[in-house]
Amino acid sequence: MAFENLTERLQGVFKNLRGKRKVTENDVLEITKEIRVALLEADVALPVVKKFIRNIRDRAIGTEVSEALNPAQQVISIVNEELTAILGGGEAELLKSPKIPTIIMMVGLQGAGKTTFAGKLAKKLKEEQNARPLMIAADVYRPAAIDQLKTLGEQLDIPVYDEGTAESPVNIVKNGLAKAREERKDYVLIDTAGRLEIDDKLMDELRQIKALAEPTEILLVVDAMTGQVAAQVAKTFDEQLDITGVIITKLDGDTRGGAALSIREITGKPIKFTGTGEKLTDLEVFYPDRMSSRILGMGDMLTLIEKAQSQFDEEQSAKLAEKMAENRFDYSDFIEQLDQVQSMGPLDEIMKMIPGMSEIPGAANVKVDEKEIARQKAIVLSMTPAERRLEVELNPARRRRLAAGSGNSYVDVNKFIKRFNQSKEMMQGMMSGDMNAMMAGMAKQNGGMPNLPGGMPDMSQLGDLSGLMGGGAGAPDMSAMFGGGIKGKASQFAMKQAMKRAQKKMKKGRKK
Repeated sequence: MAFENLTERLQGVFKNLRGKRKVTENDVLEITKEIRVALLEADVALPVVKKFIRNIRDRAIGTEVSEALNPAQQVISIVNEELTAILGGGEAELLKSPKIPTIIMMVGLQGAGKTTFAGKLAKKLKEEQNARPLMIAADVYRPAAIDQLKTLGEQLDIPVYDEGTAESPVNIVKNGLAKAREERKDYVLIDTAGRLEIDDKLMDELRQIKALAEPTEILLVVDAMTGQVAAQVAKTFDEQLDITGVIITKLDGDTRGGAALSIREITGKPIKFTGTGEKLTDLEVFYPDRMSSRILGMGDMLTLIEKAQSQFDEEQSAKLAEKMAENRFDYSDFIEQLDQVQSMGPLDEIMKMIPGMSEIPGAANVKVDEKEIARQKAIVLSMTPAERRLEVELNPARRRRLAAGSGNSYVDVNKFIKRFNQSKEMMQGMMSGDMNAMMAGMAKQNGGMPNLPGGMPDMSQLGDLSGLMGGGAGAPDMSAMFGGGIKGKASQFAMKQAMKRAQKKMKKGRKK
């Protein structure tokens, strides 16, 4: 993700705090100097950095820290809270008009990803709200944009209104809105033109479309890879059009990510969504507290749970849980689960949402080898139905056949079968609440995740998960995952609250 370098730098800063019984004023000054350098390297705008550092120093120097039971953790908590505040504080929901349709106007520079975002948002509205959206192709200066929007519309079975490139964008929007009202569409998404740079002609055209359409939302789409330029672009568009929100795209790219930390503070307008890839499913609601947690290397369990809920079928999950408990989990189930996990997104990104992963040396640079996973799937697909259901023993002759059929070596097949059996032990431990069995299974896997340095994190310090697994109110002691840093009452309370929110979301999902 875009904040990997910033996360590594901040983790290094916080490590110097651990073990201190008291944080002095000099400690705070040194820490904030390091944080200042880390933020500037991440391309965060200087005025934003200055305000951020000033707020941390004001809060960290004084009674708030010196009277704390764990002053080191209090400093991290302050940084987390101030980072969340800079990012916007709370979730900014998509506005909805009391009249039908709700009109959403997409604006931004050329290449920022407006057209792709229009498709992603239309898909989200259709699937999550059962809405009937219409997309209007108003970018007449780039014929490829019209074709792209029409292609997206065909993929999603969502109508696209266009009149080619001969008509003016204002008339296209006028006629498109008339069609939407006639067909009683819930939402209208207007894909407007962009330029390589802001000019008067572009802004005049956008002002005309705004006056005609009277949109409920004017969403500015900016490219995270442009760094501080994105913040300046956002400021200019806001001054000209009074935007209602910002969408940050390409947040998965190799960028320093400073745009996200600067835009809200500079424009005062909320970030509503982030684009994290090219797939139509790669759209996330922007939660400032979750993003802050990710940046500080503290994981993001709520987003991870939501991703899982969106991809995992509850009935299938119940059947799978029963099979795990009865030790009937087989190779067919393995493939099914692997496909579902992969559908959540890149595995290395998913792993970074797990609290404590940033504490593992080199984990920030972990890349899960998708080819290795494909080779494992090939082994299973080379099995007979009886072999997949574990009805016959995989003797040496069968293993040699699997190796030849899947393009793997005999040794690779043996390793895969060994890991599968160890995984079954671990899952049985999880289902029964027997943490010892689960830890033993993890230990035996010895780095079951491909290319993960040092294997999986030592989860044994999490404490008893049986209450959580059974849906109870018990929350695991996550403190050890942060190197013993999180032991203060405030941090434990925050962790328990986070787990309660996660459980509520899971229960709501089950009711639906």
